[in-house]
Amino acid sequence: MAEIQDMAKSLGQALGRTPEYQTLDRAMKSANDDRDMVELKNEIEKMESAFQTVLSQGQQPGQEAVEEYENTIRKLQALSSYQSLVAAQANFEKVMAHVNQSIQAGMVEGAASRIIIPS
Repeated sequence: MAEIQDMAKSLGQALGRTPEYQTLDRAMKSANDDRDMVELKNEIEKMESAFQTVLSQGQQPGQEAVEEYENTIRKLQALSSYQSLVAAQANFEKVMAHVNQSIQAGMVEGAASRIIIPS
């Protein structure tokens, strides 16, 4: 089992060095430094919390509150830092999908092998 954990750590280090992860890391830092984005995210979280409270009481949020929420989401989505973050996440997810496919293929090959690795 220790060998597998070592391989996983090495894989994580290699992923951290990919251009896609480096871009994602910069985009996350930029998003966290963007005051407008942080404020909008905080507003959205407050609205979602209020919606949860209303829904837990068996009621529906008012139309005005829903419209305000949708407008706030649109403002967030219009920010360049948000768009950069979403694009970076999508690109890194593609890398991870390929990695997961390779891991799955390796698991299938490993399961077919007669060599048993002790844990």
